[in-house]
Amino acid sequence: MKRVLLTGATGFVGRNLCLLLAGAPYVVRAALRSPRTEPAGVAEAAFVGDITAQTDWGAALEGVDTVIHAAARAHRVNDTAEEPYFEVNARGTLCLARAALRAGVTRFIYVSTIKVNGEGEPDRPYSASDEPHPSDAYARSKWLGEKYLCEVVAATAMQGVVLRAPLVYGPEVKGNFLRLLRWVQTGRPVPLGGIDNARSLVSIWNLCDLLRLAMEHPAAAGGTWMVSDGEDLSTPELVRRIAHAMGRRVRLLPMPAPLLRLGGALLGKGAEMRRLCGSLTVDIAPTRERLGWAPPLSIDEALERTVAWYQAPGRPSA
Repeated sequence: MKRVLLTGATGFVGRNLCLLLAGAPYVVRAALRSPRTEPAGVAEAAFVGDITAQTDWGAALEGVDTVIHAAARAHRVNDTAEEPYFEVNARGTLCLARAALRAGVTRFIYVSTIKVNGEGEPDRPYSASDEPHPSDAYARSKWLGEKYLCEVVAATAMQGVVLRAPLVYGPEVKGNFLRLLRWVQTGRPVPLGGIDNARSLVSIWNLCDLLRLAMEHPAAAGGTWMVSDGEDLSTPELVRRIAHAMGRRVRLLPMPAPLLRLGGALLGKGAEMRRLCGSLTVDIAPTRERLGWAPPLSIDEALERTVAWYQAPGRPSA
């Protein structure tokens, strides 16, 4: 059986990927910061400490065929300190990629972000061939991590694969998506009816499905692949779909987007409001055509699963 080293195994993506890969033909080894309860689906654990430019990966990589690097210092609103992002997401990735090459790993999959491309274009989707325009420390560090991986695998037997994902949702989602769930659940009017935009999303199940395919597909090697649910929604339409999944009626108030942006800026929520009002779409046609991949779950199916988690008895409210 193939042994997979998964970083970020206790994170949002990692926990779900562990469950998907559990059992034959994969043995999942989780790279953990410290000894603690291992996520379901993990057969082995390796304690590596913090991911930095000095992390010792030797023991963790013994006998490993594939690395899936999902760990990262996540984007934090209003966090302007750049160094922590670059230490973990860029130099930490370089350290792991070099160690994986020395250990004889055959494929290294890097989970990146659409923020490498930018914060969105109003008239066209992003593609992997676009010139990157990362606008903050998190996005710049992930872009540098991509470049480091490409440099390490160049002219070697190890294959590099990059996946760029837009907003990922599913059980335990946070941020704006969780706020929309709460908003609809309360039954209060939602002042987002005047927004005319388009956003690409990807459910955790569709993302993990493509990650599994990327582990094996010959054409994935050396590529940067975009992923989404395959259907772009405006923010008002997303609210309507969430309400339908909840079995609730929702009243969308047509408040002008400029006024929403101004209110968000005054309340210190400018970045969040820009994302709710702005457009950001991705082109997954090459992923479909060259990898033969299609999202296994529709947006409506994924929203139903997410709402079921949100409404489950005993779920923490935070």
